[in-house]
Amino acid sequence: MCDLKLFGIQADALTDKILNDCCRCGCHVSSIKLQVKSLDALKLACHRLGLEFRENQKTYRWFGRYAGDSPIPEGFTQEDLGKCDHAIRVPDAIYEIGLVFKDGAWRLMWDSWQTGGLEAALGKDCNKLRQAYGIEAAKLEAQRQGYSIWEEQREDGAVKLHIQVPA
Repeated sequence: MCDLKLFGIQADALTDKILNDCCRCGCHVSSIKLQVKSLDALKLACHRLGLEFRENQKTYRWFGRYAGDSPIPEGFTQEDLGKCDHAIRVPDAIYEIGLVFKDGAWRLMWDSWQTGGLEAALGKDCNKLRQAYGIEAAKLEAQRQGYSIWEEQREDGAVKLHIQVPA
């Protein structure tokens, strides 16, 4: 439940209930559990999934205000929400993913509120992007070390990577 007075809203009982229901669904910004070490791999993962990596975009689209109904990601303040170094645009989603460099690491910030469309497009906890990043990071590292690599798509959605060490 959010305090409507924080947003300067005075409401009758019915409006108060409706607005509080909206706030209960509102801002759920969290950090995606993914350790991004390579922006190149992340860009390839975005391309793989048909997402648009927006380099140097300084804000990402989200609910737009903190509703107070979920914890702010560790190391961030309410004022940090919506700000980023780069963003990821997801087709058919209203919201975007923000990429923030903080404490020596890249953090992916997203608002998983259902009508924002990110979770519908990328799965719970952004699993599709996490999988694509893992695949692309492994491929880049194998290539960097001079190995041949190819992938096999399985019927269950899993991807098997084959790495061949040069003779």
